[in-house]
Amino acid sequence: MTLAERLFTGFNLTVLGMGLVFLLLALLWGLLVLMLRMDREPPSGADAAGQRRAGPSRLAPELLTAISIAVLTHRSVLRKQAAPAMRSFWPGSILFASRWVAAGRHRQTQNWHPGNR
Repeated sequence: MTLAERLFTGFNLTVLGMGLVFLLLALLWGLLVLMLRMDREPPSGADAAGQRRAGPSRLAPELLTAISIAVLTHRSVLRKQAAPAMRSFWPGSILFASRWVAAGRHRQTQNWHPGNR
């Protein structure tokens, strides 16, 4: 087999393989689009007439109030577990490392001795 024949065979295999990959990707994309279109709710009478309402106004007032209170409470607490403004020390500092972090550092910095040899 000559070099030109080998290159031609390699080129054919490359085009065939990549073409098959992109064909399957296009097929999957088409199936996803079809499934998304089938999953939509049919428009109701008011929505079909172009009188769409805003999202929050569809909720019950009690539910909207409960969600608003939860969001405001969450913002006021500032997620004390992880918010930088609530930390008493910089994370990862050597002086105030948690036991979990200290154990991990110990394993990283000490040699492993199987069977205490």
